[in-house]
Amino acid sequence: MTNQNVIVSDRNPILGSKTITVSVSNSPLFSSPPTYFTFPRRKFLELLEAADKNNNNKNNLGAGKISSWVDSMRDSSPTRLRSSSRDSDSDNDEKTSWIVRFPSALNMFDKIMNAAKGKQIVMFLDYDGTLSPIVEDPDKAYITHEMREVVKDAALNFPTAIVTGRSIDKVRAFVKLNEIYYAGSHGMDIEGPTNENSYGESNQGVLFQPAREFVPMIEKVVKILEEKTKCIPGAMVENNKFCLSVHFRRVDEKRWAGLAEQVKSVLIDYPQLKLTQGRKVLEIRPTIKWDKGQALNFLLRSLGFENSENVVPVYIGDDRTDEDAFKVLREKGQGFGILVSKVPKETNASYSLQDPSQVNEFLKRLVEWKRKTVGEE
Repeated sequence: MTNQNVIVSDRNPILGSKTITVSVSNSPLFSSPPTYFTFPRRKFLELLEAADKNNNNKNNLGAGKISSWVDSMRDSSPTRLRSSSRDSDSDNDEKTSWIVRFPSALNMFDKIMNAAKGKQIVMFLDYDGTLSPIVEDPDKAYITHEMREVVKDAALNFPTAIVTGRSIDKVRAFVKLNEIYYAGSHGMDIEGPTNENSYGESNQGVLFQPAREFVPMIEKVVKILEEKTKCIPGAMVENNKFCLSVHFRRVDEKRWAGLAEQVKSVLIDYPQLKLTQGRKVLEIRPTIKWDKGQALNFLLRSLGFENSENVVPVYIGDDRTDEDAFKVLREKGQGFGILVSKVPKETNASYSLQDPSQVNEFLKRLVEWKRKTVGEE
């Protein structure tokens, strides 16, 4: 079989383009005339990611691999302004098609509630981008008073958990509610309500910490990355106790490749940790088989609903890490995943909401529905 070399053509740059042109040459020295192929941008990035996954050498930090990560980082950033009306029309068509597949949970509220009639709803909520807006400074991702009150009302009517990549201490300081379950560090640190509620639970405290042995390692990597990323303005390392985050929300896009290289180079010495990505954040977690989907299952078991057909779990989240929970619900064929997003994304969720204000409205309607059904009994 003839060896082929593939390069991205400079006549069709990746940034801001709907398509990508690559040239293929049979000559290892690119001396023969190349053949050009044009791919849809999304398809090309999928191919690039697949090729990246096939390379299992953890020490390979080549330009192609870093480039793939940077493109992925770029795709997690807010949507750019489109350059032409044709692009705008295409985007509108794509969004319309996506809304048909993942309709608004507000528009479909009655259908969702009909499926939940006579059953126990259990609420699972992400924090950043779901209960609070995504902000430039992660330390200032405050929840509004109105949102806090509606989450409290939800917790008084349904078992309610916040499942987040943040540490429990950090998210509890934001939320300031004792009536709910907290699953921090992507579900690797789970605590129950710390005061008695309508379900008779009281002072439960820590329920589960499957990654406790990794804490010293996480603390060490935090210190190393804090030192390594000092030279990159805007980069922020956050210790989430059982995992850590490297935020690049305030980093100039031109520095993203350098940041990705710094992070990946550190992880070469820590094969027990893995690198994943969320919205404008690189996540470093233990390689144990535990994620937000596993946390959802654990909480359902803790509440006595593991094999129950009379429970409807509802998970609302906006991040890639929430897909693990959406996938669990889809595979169970039980409950609903609701993705919070203003732009079309591939997801395992069933419904969508656009932003935290719509999450607020959904929770309000849910509480009103519960009070109404109790009054009718």
